[in-house]
Amino acid sequence: MEVKSTTKYVRLSPKKARDVAREIQGLPVSNALDILTFTPKKAATLIGKTLKTAIADAENNYSLDTNTLVVKEAVIGAGPTLRRFMPRAKGSAGPILKRTSHISITLVGSAPEKKPKPARKAAAKKTETPAAEPAAAEEQA
Repeated sequence: MEVKSTTKYVRLSPKKARDVAREIQGLPVSNALDILTFTPKKAATLIGKTLKTAIADAENNYSLDTNTLVVKEAVIGAGPTLRRFMPRAKGSAGPILKRTSHISITLVGSAPEKKPKPARKAAAKKTETPAAEPAAAEEQA
């Protein structure tokens, strides 16, 4: 069972939030909360709130055990950008981009299954038999 929780229009740059989100992917919920608690970034508190919401949804709406929950994915998407302008020298203006983010966290009831990667085949190219080349030369003569 997958449980998904989303927080939209967070006033934080997606680039800054993705660094924190990558740290918790694939971890059990308890470890992810510990990492977010001790990470000194604004993104950690906002992602932590979204993670706690997902945990509460899993527990109350789907009756899942919180000890077996694992963070399947933590995705930070770009939200709308507020565009402002700052006056500059000689009557010009410089743009200011106030970026927003959408935080989405997916939890799974147990450890996600890892698919085995198929074995790579040898990339050795086989050349044509040398007997075929002289036969073609005799036909042209």
